[in-house]
Amino acid sequence: MPFLSFLLLVLSFGLPDVRCSAAAASCPMSFEALERLINGSSQPLKFLDIQSECHYVLQGLWLVRSDYIRTTGYFFPPQNSSEACWDSYQRVINSAINDFDVRSTCGFKTSLISETCMNISTRSDFERLVPESKLNDVSSSCNQSLEDDSSCKSCMNSLDSIQGPWSSLQGSFNGNRSDCSGYPYVYAAGVVNPFGPTDSGTYRCLFGLDFSSTAKKKHKHGQVFWGIVTGCTNGLIGALAVLWLLWACHLRRRRRRRKNTDSLPEAESGGVIHGNAFPFRFTIEEIKKATNNFSRENIIGKGGYGNVYKGTLLDGSEVALKRFKNCAAANDSVFGHEVEVIASVRHVNLVALRGYCTATLPLEGHQRIIVCDLMRNGSLYDHLFGSSSCQLLSWPARWRIALGTARGLAYLHYGVQPAIIHRDVKASNILLDETLEPRLADFGLAKFTPDGQSHLSTRVAGTLGYVSPEYALYGQLTERSDVYSFGVVLLQLLSGKNAVISVEDVETLLLADWAWSQVRDHRVLDVVDEGIPELAAPEVMEKYVLLAVLCSHPLLHARPSMDQVVKILETDSPVPSIPDRPPSLLSMINQVETYSSSSNSYSPISRPREWPMSISRSDHPILDRRDEIRGSSDQESL
Repeated sequence: MPFLSFLLLVLSFGLPDVRCSAAAASCPMSFEALERLINGSSQPLKFLDIQSECHYVLQGLWLVRSDYIRTTGYFFPPQNSSEACWDSYQRVINSAINDFDVRSTCGFKTSLISETCMNISTRSDFERLVPESKLNDVSSSCNQSLEDDSSCKSCMNSLDSIQGPWSSLQGSFNGNRSDCSGYPYVYAAGVVNPFGPTDSGTYRCLFGLDFSSTAKKKHKHGQVFWGIVTGCTNGLIGALAVLWLLWACHLRRRRRRRKNTDSLPEAESGGVIHGNAFPFRFTIEEIKKATNNFSRENIIGKGGYGNVYKGTLLDGSEVALKRFKNCAAANDSVFGHEVEVIASVRHVNLVALRGYCTATLPLEGHQRIIVCDLMRNGSLYDHLFGSSSCQLLSWPARWRIALGTARGLAYLHYGVQPAIIHRDVKASNILLDETLEPRLADFGLAKFTPDGQSHLSTRVAGTLGYVSPEYALYGQLTERSDVYSFGVVLLQLLSGKNAVISVEDVETLLLADWAWSQVRDHRVLDVVDEGIPELAAPEVMEKYVLLAVLCSHPLLHARPSMDQVVKILETDSPVPSIPDRPPSLLSMINQVETYSSSSNSYSPISRPREWPMSISRSDHPILDRRDEIRGSSDQESL
């Protein structure tokens, strides 16, 4: 009977919910920064009414959420952590306001701390909902110290302009409201402002919080205090002197590196868009929806690295999505870092990177996808070698394309740190917008040059006809490798010919070698296609032919830098003299193959005297890399 009575008693009161306890999670948000600010304040928190106290609590929660999105990219923690987060926050509030139970007093629901609004949970969700023009206003207004009234007012005005979608959610505190009105302020403090939400100017301006510390020190500590101040001042002066010397040395090195970049006209340098924007990280579901599940009908390009799809994002904007083949998940961190670096590079002559996606799909393996702006006018290759109607680009249009491409490359080489080598400059990677303004695309092959290094040694990747000899033979990659490729593109604009041509259906030549033969035989204008509309004066066309031949010179040090090319294209500056050229790359390849195929005999013609008596494909870099170079097609483009 005693046991039965105990059992009935337990059943009448009920058992604890074990499932709920197991489902509880720790709070991923950190309240330490807010607690330090509150405890460091010398002013006790005094409010006239409960409404003010609840408002203070909510503003403090916005500060914590700003710190959370700054580190994770999410506005809210997971829903199963709501209870733990409220417990953590309640402990902080208890240190500031006595006998104040937040949820019961203010009527906040437990889910308030983790409940999203309008399905906005991440930074990218918010940025896709808000028009780009308004986001740019917020970025320019709030990306500064907000200590003074003018900067604070400017930032708040920009935030007020995007309050529309949330305005209906404003109102008094009650148990049915969600914390939606804080989205713009949390975004500004946690994403845009470089000083972060714990900066005094940020939390005063955006959250209306004041944690002033005005406690006065006792007089007996005055001498110690001023002694510390004096020592710190002297140390600071010494540190500033050292920093000034280091900065002066850095400026001198930068001037030497940039060379003539400062001579570019100010109007043109205005095309550069500097920013600290990070790319969106799309989910694979968003990518599939944009491309109709990678439909074949959406394919707009194919290449050795994968297919390119046309897609439409949720906001209606059309984009190009490049899907890479044979990716390994182990290198996703490196890929993500490079994408962020590339996304921060903005220039009027570079295709803007919108975002990326990494995911593993069943039966399809690991996926890497980059999302870029879609250029409706196609590529330069389409206009030069596509339909007959596209071949009639006038010379002024071709000159603008050459100049814009040169400016984009010059910016990559000398306008960003670390310098970026494109290493796959070709006609199909030069896209044209509605006004035929060129934009360099396909940074999937780009390489970053560390400071202090003159070149990189890397696996060859590129397209036959555009690849410089030192890169094809030895894998030596420098900014002048891009100059060689640009020279070939300029020759294509002048002649209307492919990068590799056939002469009388007998001999195969590189366009650069053929153009050099015309210049050597004093037939410079024979390089120019006479069918191009609106050709300039003969002496002007001759100048551009010489510039193209100089840029595509096989000797690395004979080529000009890209900033010198820009200066020659847009001014009356003459083209430097062109040094003699060694044998062409294709003739060297053919001679090596001819010699390696004859095992018992050779002649002075088939074997250059500097090559060894015995040679095989595996011994020579030209033969090692020939198939690799020829594996890329000029049709590969984004």
